[in-house]
Amino acid sequence: MLLSHMRWGRSLILVVTSLLWFCASADAAQPPSVPAGHSVTLEWVGDIAMSTELGLPPGGVAHALAPVSKPLHSADITFGNLEGTLSTGDTDSKCGSSVTGTDCYAFQAPPGYAHGLHALGFDLVNQANNHSMDFGASGREQTIAALKSAGIAETGYPGQITYVTTHGIRVAFLGFAPYDYDSNLLDIPTAEAIVRTARKHAALVVVIIHSGAEGPQYDHVPPGDQTFLGEDRGNARAFAHGVIAAGASLVVGSGPHVIRGIEDYGGHMVAYSLGNFVGYHTLGGGGILDDSAILSVTLGAGGKVLSAWWIPIELENGLPRPQSSDASAHLVATLSDEDFPHDHFDILGSGQFKLPR
Repeated sequence: MLLSHMRWGRSLILVVTSLLWFCASADAAQPPSVPAGHSVTLEWVGDIAMSTELGLPPGGVAHALAPVSKPLHSADITFGNLEGTLSTGDTDSKCGSSVTGTDCYAFQAPPGYAHGLHALGFDLVNQANNHSMDFGASGREQTIAALKSAGIAETGYPGQITYVTTHGIRVAFLGFAPYDYDSNLLDIPTAEAIVRTARKHAALVVVIIHSGAEGPQYDHVPPGDQTFLGEDRGNARAFAHGVIAAGASLVVGSGPHVIRGIEDYGGHMVAYSLGNFVGYHTLGGGGILDDSAILSVTLGAGGKVLSAWWIPIELENGLPRPQSSDASAHLVATLSDEDFPHDHFDILGSGQFKLPR
C-alpha cells in the first residue's frame, strides 16, 4: 500500500509506505547516498503529551511553546514523539468511562493541535508508543487524518516506513515500540529487515525507539532487557546496534521520561532518550524529569555525524523553555560517560558535540 502527499513549506515530499519490504522491486538499484558536500540537519525532541480532560496548554500549543519555536525551525526536518491522540470522543478510551483513572492514562488533544505543531516547525511525529491507541482505532484514524491535514508525516505503525525528501535527499523514518499495534521493538530480526528495505530507497535511515522503564530512577541504559509494570520494554542496546548494522544512520529514543546517555556506535549516534518535551498536566515533573533538550544532528554521506548540538531545555509547569543553566547538557554528558565509557560522544558544557576528526 502506497500513500503519498506533498508539502511545500520546506520543499518536502512525504511518502508513507507500509509493508514495503515485501516488494520484489526493492532489490534492484544501488542504494541512494548523500551527495558529496551535502548534508541533512535533523532535530529530535522527546515525549509530547497533551490532554483535553486534564487541561490544555494556555493559548493553544503553538502559543504555549512559542519560546522554543525558533530552534525548532532551524533544521531541515524536525520530529518528536507524540504520546496519545489528536482526536475527539472518549467512548473508546482504554481507561473505560473516564479518560484517566488509577494507573491508567489516556491522552487526547484536539485534532486542530496538529496545525499548532506544524506552526512550531514539526515535520514528522512518531506514533510507535504505548499511547498511540489510547482511544482505539477511531482515535488513531483521527490522529492520522489530523496530521495529514496539517502537513505532518507520521511513522511507527506496523511495517511502516515514512520517506521525507529535503533538498533532494531522501530520508527514511521508522518508529518501533514493544507493542503489536506498532512496529514491534521486541522482534529485532524483522526490524532489521525493514531497515534494510528502507536503506535501499533512502540516503539516510532514522530509527525511533520507544523503550525502557519510566521515571527518575531509570536514567541509565541497562545492558539487557528492561521490564516495567509487568511489560517487556525491550533491549534498547541490542535493538539499536542491530538496526545500525542493518543500515540505520541514526537512532533516537523516548519513553523513560528522563534524559539518557548518547552512544557512539561505530560512528553512528544513538540518543536513547531526551526526556519529556511537553507534559502540561500529563507527565510528572520535578528534578531531572524537567530536564529536556532539542537534539540537532547534521548527517553527511553514510550517516556520518558532521556536527551536533544539545540545546538545553527545561520544563516549567510542563512546558518547554530554554534552559540558561545548561544543566541538561551536563547531565547527558555525565550519563553518556557513565553508560558508554569507551563509546560516547564528548559533549561540551555549551551543548556542542566534540567530534573526532
